[in-house]
Amino acid sequence: MTLRQTILLTMAVFALQPLAFGAWLALIPQVKADLGLTKSELAVALLGNPIALIPGLQLAARVLARFGPRRVLAVCFPLQAVLILLPLFADGQWSLFAALAAYGVVMAHLQVSLNVYAGRLEKSLGVVVMNRCHGFWALGLMGGALSMALLVGLPDVWRVFLISALSGAAGVVVALRLPRLAGAEEGRAPSRRALRSLPVALILISVFALIIGMTEGAMADWSAVYLAERWPEGAERAGIAVSIYAGCLAAGRFLGDAAKTSLGTVRLARNSVLVAVLGLVLVIGPWPLWGAFVGFALVGLGASVGFPLAVSAVAALDDLYEGANIAVLSTIALTGFLIGPPTIGFLADAFGLRIGLGVLLPLLVLALWLARWLAPVTGAVGAQNDDSAR
Repeated sequence: MTLRQTILLTMAVFALQPLAFGAWLALIPQVKADLGLTKSELAVALLGNPIALIPGLQLAARVLARFGPRRVLAVCFPLQAVLILLPLFADGQWSLFAALAAYGVVMAHLQVSLNVYAGRLEKSLGVVVMNRCHGFWALGLMGGALSMALLVGLPDVWRVFLISALSGAAGVVVALRLPRLAGAEEGRAPSRRALRSLPVALILISVFALIIGMTEGAMADWSAVYLAERWPEGAERAGIAVSIYAGCLAAGRFLGDAAKTSLGTVRLARNSVLVAVLGLVLVIGPWPLWGAFVGFALVGLGASVGFPLAVSAVAALDDLYEGANIAVLSTIALTGFLIGPPTIGFLADAFGLRIGLGVLLPLLVLALWLARWLAPVTGAVGAQNDDSAR
């Protein structure tokens, strides 16, 4: 198989995985209304996914070391197609929590599998693809939300079922066609490391990713709810907020690999965080409704490259603990999804959703400083164009 075919298949599997998740995100306002949940109750229910993700990611690192990402993807795509339907049968806050927790375990295995495969592809074949891979992931997220809008005449369960079943079947086919990379499906899991032995760079890069994760989670979970509040006559189309955000997230990632080569990792990371800050100000500020639409777009662009840059950075730190490093990064980053929804939800109940989302601003300022730790080591792909030192 040629390098180009390998890259295209990798990007395809990144695009297929989030289609079902995007369909679910578009339904959050409807589920909130159907179950009669307050913002804080919805926030607690949404914790089911990230709470399950955290232990799931650690388990996934061990499973991947034994079976490899191709086989894990082939098994988890069908599981995702089934488990993503469970939230639609919830009858209250805690059953919704449990349904999202069950899905979170499978999502953890899919996420680590995708990132480990793309990281090994970059290192083994000397290509820069991580941003574009995550661009296709964002495109899949947008596609799932848009597909729900296109299928608006069907019952919610059937809409999600069609999207998840078709993407799940295609995911299995693509995953099994991915070529085996050296070390990807052989060997035993490395010994566990004590917390104190983790590299400082891994921890600080992970905190940077946590802030980006909080920003992504806030937009994914609350943008449709926020738009429905400000645009009551268009509440049924509030999912367009997710589509705008995810579409610009995808666009930024498609441009990210070229921007990384041109600007260097650190400068790109800092510029993107500044764009996210500007977008968030437009979303929460006292502007006309068009400001919110522009803001969703800018936050998507600004948040686009943060996590892919972090994945590439930690994958390059160590060959032996590559999968474990990505699992640690993903765990800390996805803690942003754990902290973000309840924080924003509780603040929104007390002070309004604008204030809830505004808590992200000081964190993004911190991310500007943490971006320095993304600088690649000498000799890494793209290092020659980086103009910042740690």
